[in-house]
Amino acid sequence: QVQLVESGGGLVQAGGSLRLSCAASGRTFSLGAMGWFRQAPGKEREIVGTIRWRTSSTYYADSVKGRFTISRDNAKSTVYLQMNSLKPEDTAVYYCAGSTYFYARATNDFGSWGQGIQVTVSS
Repeated sequence: QVQLVESGGGLVQAGGSLRLSCAASGRTFSLGAMGWFRQAPGKEREIVGTIRWRTSSTYYADSVKGRFTISRDNAKSTVYLQMNSLKPEDTAVYYCAGSTYFYARATNDFGSWGQGIQVTVSS
């Protein structure tokens, strides 16, 4: 079992930046990949991006490509989501997720989830 705790959310003006952190604990040795997802009111949960623990290879949704960056610190068992050039449409609850699968991309590939953290971007 892996426990995930997000932090760093809040309110920011359009064009600003935020960095989300996700600290993993428990059986972190079982993790192959981590992902960030988000869900806006009235919308389906969508993938933001993923990172593989061992290779640091990343994947990003087209909507955030070039603006968001996922990184990880293996020593701290923490992944980060750096969000730049934020837009009002980025407003959502952001979720950190963990998977035992190295190539996880779909929501169902992730078995461990954080509680979610609110990110609000004002226009």
